[in-house]
Amino acid sequence: MTGNDRHISIDAVRGVAVLGILLMNIVGMGLPTFAYITPTYYGGHEGANLWVWAVNYVVADGKMRGLFTMLFGASMMLIADRAEGRIPGPASIHYRRVFWLFVFGMIHAYFLFFGDILVTYALAGALVFLVRRWSPRLLILIGAVGLALMAAKGLYDGAHLAQLREAAQAPDASEAIRKAWSEEGFLLNPPASFGEGELRAYRGGFLDALKARAFVAALMQTVFLINSSLPEAIAQMMIGVGLYRLGFFTLGWSSRAYAAVAALGWGVGMPVTAWLAWRIVQSGVEPLVLHDLGYWGGLPRPFIALAHASGILLLVRSGAVGWLVNRLAAAGRMALSNYLGTSILTSLVFCGYGLGLYGRLQRFELYYVVAAIWLLILLWSRPWMQRFHYGPFEWLWRSLVRWKPQPFLKRAATQPPA
Repeated sequence: MTGNDRHISIDAVRGVAVLGILLMNIVGMGLPTFAYITPTYYGGHEGANLWVWAVNYVVADGKMRGLFTMLFGASMMLIADRAEGRIPGPASIHYRRVFWLFVFGMIHAYFLFFGDILVTYALAGALVFLVRRWSPRLLILIGAVGLALMAAKGLYDGAHLAQLREAAQAPDASEAIRKAWSEEGFLLNPPASFGEGELRAYRGGFLDALKARAFVAALMQTVFLINSSLPEAIAQMMIGVGLYRLGFFTLGWSSRAYAAVAALGWGVGMPVTAWLAWRIVQSGVEPLVLHDLGYWGGLPRPFIALAHASGILLLVRSGAVGWLVNRLAAAGRMALSNYLGTSILTSLVFCGYGLGLYGRLQRFELYYVVAAIWLLILLWSRPWMQRFHYGPFEWLWRSLVRWKPQPFLKRAATQPPA
């Protein structure tokens, strides 16, 4: 196995992750924010809309983000390993990278998409780098325990919310109790007026959209960041670092081992998650049921994510459909450009300063947009990478880290686009 094989294996999995993360992000991009949390809020939750929600819940929700996060940890180690013995060294390069990633993320969150993940990655990466030399198995164990503790905390919070709701709905409930439920239950049962305000804002001008986006972005970077996204990213990144050190992402495992991971995730994790989705639907998507079963669903989530990765790694090893693997790898090599480029495109598709389709498509119709963007990414990434050393945002990132323009245009393309 050559170094090139290992590079393609990581990039191909990253390409799948950057495509897959749009399956969930598109809901927050094209519909009012809380449609992402509950399908009953907006966009339709019957027929094709319900099936789209259910399939994504089982296959993609949290799985593609988790895989993307693990790969960030793996890439962080790959870059650190390459910087060993050089000037600037691994720590200097890494902290410059996460600083500029934080800057990109802040711009992305407020000007393009409130659901940005780059700020979280920058903060988590700054912390995980400090423990990168720990035993791989210890990192994986700590990451797994961290995810389990998050699930336990979520279930505890759910029990508290159930008690608070019952107390607030009692005939003799005090004003203080009712106010507490109104505040703490906001995310469980958001008022329709919030979504109506977003519809007006995102269908308006640039400043209207910016104001609406900034409110949710600030919420994401405070409440959600502290309680959910940052701890989750740290845990998943630690797992990614450990798996990279054990050779998982670089085809260092046997085909039988990858098949076993795929069987566990697809054969056990997905059916369990499908059963949870069925329970949610049977409850009428009752908010507390959705909340609690969502945390139970967090337990099989990393196994499903790694099953997806194992399937791609087996495909890379087999040498089958090389044209597709090469295009996925090219998409993965310029994952930052494709991630940010997707947000640029969708802001123009959905916001009033573009096509103004925000809130005008049903949930299932959003996936016509996803299919078009996937096709564009797969079509443009490989020809671009044959002509340039980096994706446009990767080049900017690297140039800022090195504080000088990096080589960009290749002198000659080595082969025509596939």
